[in-house]
Amino acid sequence: MTPLATAEQPNSAVSLRGVGHAFGATNVLDRIDLEIEQGEFLAIVGPSGCGKSTLLRLIAGLNSPSAGAISVADAALALVFQDAHLLPWRTVLDNVALPLELVDIAPAEAKQRASAALGDVELSHAIQRFPDELSGGMRMRVSIARALVTEPKLLLLDEPFAALDELTRQRLDERLRALWQQRRMTVVLVTHSLAEAAFLADRAVVMSQHPARIVLDHRLNLPTERKSSLRTTVDFSREIALLTHALEAHGSADEARA
Repeated sequence: MTPLATAEQPNSAVSLRGVGHAFGATNVLDRIDLEIEQGEFLAIVGPSGCGKSTLLRLIAGLNSPSAGAISVADAALALVFQDAHLLPWRTVLDNVALPLELVDIAPAEAKQRASAALGDVELSHAIQRFPDELSGGMRMRVSIARALVTEPKLLLLDEPFAALDELTRQRLDERLRALWQQRRMTVVLVTHSLAEAAFLADRAVVMSQHPARIVLDHRLNLPTERKSSLRTTVDFSREIALLTHALEAHGSADEARA
């Protein structure tokens, strides 16, 4: 079985059919069926340790599923982890240019494209700084710029803002949502925060405790334009309550309150 093949449905960016995965005798994912449309922003939430990050790694092709098949429409993808993983001896600009250098893009063009990507995340003023001169939020923006510089069709995010304070996290959520609206790449976000999932995504999938299954696949009834004031509205609270109910019914009450 080839885990990554061409997606069969015309509007599908990612297709998972009967996907299961085990680590030794431990079954982590069980019969996951999921279609992710091109240009969609999907959030995946679930109890800690249920297999959300494992599922993302399978989509990225870093591991092969134990059962079922995963297909992607375009191999141009980028993956952002919780840790920014910046090279401390390279400037911000050189860190972002690195993926282009690795595919033999001319240095001048690589730096030009890296500078533009840093402008997209509002870091043009910091291009000559080194990672240890940056705040945690700035380092994550560099990591996102480094992913965007390759112009991916599919962006995979594994709890990128989990280690940040709440206000910084909210500001980065707003910037990420704006970038998605500009570029319309397909985004799959793994997060333990229901508020983050509701604010960022147009659709949320809730997973159960392992072996993880999808227990809710919900299209969020929220406006396309999302500002910080959305978080105080009744509609936003209603969506979080719906996700919370699904998570409490099949997962962890502590996770639901995150």
